[in-house]
Amino acid sequence: MNKAKFQRFWEKFGTLCILLLMFVAFAIATPIVKDGKQYFLTQNNMIQVLLQSIVYMLLAFGEFFAILLAGIDLSVGSVACFTGVVIAKMALAGVPAFFCVIVGLLGAILMGTINGLLINALDLHPFVVTLGTNTIYRGVSLVITGGNPVYNLPQWVKKMASYIGPIPIPVILAAILAVILVFFTTRTVAGRNLYALGGNKMSAWYSGIDTKKYTLLAHVLASLLAGVGGIVMLARVGAAEPTAGDGYETYAIASCIIGGTSFFGGKGRTVGVVLGGITIGTIFNGLNILGVSSFWQKIVMGALIIGSVALEKAVSNTAARS
Repeated sequence: MNKAKFQRFWEKFGTLCILLLMFVAFAIATPIVKDGKQYFLTQNNMIQVLLQSIVYMLLAFGEFFAILLAGIDLSVGSVACFTGVVIAKMALAGVPAFFCVIVGLLGAILMGTINGLLINALDLHPFVVTLGTNTIYRGVSLVITGGNPVYNLPQWVKKMASYIGPIPIPVILAAILAVILVFFTTRTVAGRNLYALGGNKMSAWYSGIDTKKYTLLAHVLASLLAGVGGIVMLARVGAAEPTAGDGYETYAIASCIIGGTSFFGGKGRTVGVVLGGITIGTIFNGLNILGVSSFWQKIVMGALIIGSVALEKAVSNTAARS
């Protein structure tokens, strides 16, 4: 296999290879349960891997659009927290479930709109803007809750994380969103324009693409999808923590980068983000089973992000020289 063919192979199947390698490694390393089966590979644990992956995946769906534009959104964790807090507060006040969810998602959209408008108006890098709004949005959640968790919520909150047959509702939700995003990014004019803008902003502008409009769209989508992740977090825990999602932007970024989304913009696929999210969930699940400290888990995650970016750069440079 020559270098160009290897690059094409890696772009299509690199993340899947990493995920399969993780599965094999943890299947070998994890302890045996009493019935003689590998604990890591049991059906119940595979469902837990998916459930652990869903929040990372949903936040990564949003982060994907920011990174696709050669930018970043550091506020997705705080937006997810805010969405959960708003829904929980309204639920406690007796507001019907449908309106709670709609208002929570509208709040997320508002935050994404603020991000996009600030980036366009100030002409600053998204890193700077979302670093600031991340702190602001977290502060808003703390003010709303007084720094205390919101609990004793109606039953419908936890039911959003229940099962339909053997499949958890959050898994079904993530699958539906993945299909929608695949269609959006590959079959719509807006999706193609986002790729063009990420590939070369000046060329996109000369081609007649409204760069400010699509920058705003990318950040609205990032926050909206983070809001959906916040709903799943709320449903799984059954309470709204004002510190929920703290640091989750790191896992969202890692899911995108491991999934093949380029930090340099214009390259990435939704399927890769799905596999990247599952990879993150698999790593945490496997390390927890092995009893690895959460401190070491953070070190592993940081190394993975650096390694993934370095590998992408190395593969691209090798192909360019061939």
